[in-house]
Amino acid sequence: MGSKPPRLHSLSRGLPEPASTSLRELLDSLSSEQRLNQDLLASLAFALRNFTNLHRFLELVPVVVSRLVGVDGCLLVPFQEDGCIWRDQLQVVNIDKYQELLRQLVTFESAMMPGFASDQKQLLAMDRLVQRHLGKAGIFSTSLVARGRERGRVYVFDPSGSLIWSEVHRRNVQLVADITAVAIENDLMLQQARRHERVDRQLSIGAEIQAQLLPDSCPVIEGVELAARCRPAFGVGGDYYDFMPTRPELMGRRRERGRWALVIGDVMGKGVPAGLLMTMLRGMLRAEVLSGLPPDRILHDLNQLAQEDLAQSHRFVTLFYSDYDPRTHRLRYANAAHNPPLIWRAQQRCVSRLDAPGMLIGLQAEAEYAAGEIFLEPGDVLLYYTDGVTEASGITGDRFDESRLIRNLETSCRTGLGAQGILDQLLIRLDRFVGSEHQLEDDASMVVLKVSEELTLPSVQTPLP
Repeated sequence: MGSKPPRLHSLSRGLPEPASTSLRELLDSLSSEQRLNQDLLASLAFALRNFTNLHRFLELVPVVVSRLVGVDGCLLVPFQEDGCIWRDQLQVVNIDKYQELLRQLVTFESAMMPGFASDQKQLLAMDRLVQRHLGKAGIFSTSLVARGRERGRVYVFDPSGSLIWSEVHRRNVQLVADITAVAIENDLMLQQARRHERVDRQLSIGAEIQAQLLPDSCPVIEGVELAARCRPAFGVGGDYYDFMPTRPELMGRRRERGRWALVIGDVMGKGVPAGLLMTMLRGMLRAEVLSGLPPDRILHDLNQLAQEDLAQSHRFVTLFYSDYDPRTHRLRYANAAHNPPLIWRAQQRCVSRLDAPGMLIGLQAEAEYAAGEIFLEPGDVLLYYTDGVTEASGITGDRFDESRLIRNLETSCRTGLGAQGILDQLLIRLDRFVGSEHQLEDDASMVVLKVSEELTLPSVQTPLP
């Protein structure tokens, strides 16, 4: 009853001296190993945060794993974005000793096929290939997984025989595998971002080229109103329209009453190449306009001049060329397979197409083009446009098409609006059809020419020189 409670002794005090010393040494050894493992993992995490070269980071992975487990063998097999083995990034401890294993992996035919990483049968075949080469060595493998996608495999093995494995080893190796998967995923995302940046730069350059092609404003031409707009799509296209005096040396009133070329075209394709080709054609066309030749001859000569450059680029151009003389109200035209402009006849109150046969620019060296002409009357409206208008996709998946464009043009012309008002109405209807949350698939360009309502034919006068 008066006995005292037993005293609690430390474990070391309750053991004989040799046993106590051995336990302390064991605890010290475990602590030292734990600190070493923590340092190894910390160094790998530091490398992940700061590395700029994925290859150098992946070189470090097998070394860290082998030291964590205490073996002399570790193989890292990363996968590329398409699921193939990333041959240039295969890493192994003691590379000279395992050259034959690396050679077999590099020549493993199935591993070079896209989607290899998601084919479990093929992954097992690769596991068996590694096991066969290592013979009786103990081996452990695990996957590198990031965002649910297999980014590689890591193999840990002991060439001397069976692998002494523990739960701590498993957790450490899996932690390294997860860190490595994140590193590979980050590198793939970085490469993708760089590709997007290059595309964005190309789009920016292309948009700049295209903007320089199009006139800043419409010229003043006696007796007509002009309005023009290019509604760019997300991707840069090859749309082009222009107004060019056939006698650029004339100034003031004389220029307004002189003959003007009105042209609209489209290079097949998108991006910077399309913009560059249209820049080239613009220069050629402006030189041709100065020749004073009729539209069919201008298209013929332009086709021959551009034939070689277009053939090498595997692109073609549609182009509608016309010239208008304010003194006679005559419009001459020729067409190289472009969308025929639409003309609203004020007296007949109807819309028709303005077309002439002709091949694409760049398709055939000796192509011939037909010429047409028409006399414009007060109130007539001419609409030039590119296929980005009629090919625009609506909310329901339907196309805007030519018949819908004709109906909208008729409606706008019947209201008596000017050229700018007609153009604005057509763009409003196009935007409403496409929908505010959708993007045009191609550039949509329109040019509206309207003859003044009170136009009267001038009296006979001496022609301009």
